[in-house]
Amino acid sequence: MLVGYKHLEADMYFERGLNNVYQFDPTKLKSAHEWCRMTTETHMMSGDSVVVSNTFTQDWEMEPYYELAKKYGYRVHSVVVENRHEGVNQHGVPTEKLEQMKKRFTIKL
Repeated sequence: MLVGYKHLEADMYFERGLNNVYQFDPTKLKSAHEWCRMTTETHMMSGDSVVVSNTFTQDWEMEPYYELAKKYGYRVHSVVVENRHEGVNQHGVPTEKLEQMKKRFTIKL
């Protein structure tokens, strides 16, 4: 946990109830990412320090956040995390989908 930062990710859109039970609905994934982007902008407008931890596999997925950072004068730091959960699929993403994501993963250095 990063103290003093607003932590956001699209998965938070699927957390429900007092215990934040995760209820993923693939038909709402676009809405989840839009919610994350809009919430990020709201925090940036307030001058909050923000961390966004989505599964970005291609540059175009991060572009809206780069644009927000430029608009509000933020500096962006990208961190690539590999095997954080020791290979355990935390959200039940189908293996085929994980393989698709793995194949499109790109890093620009």
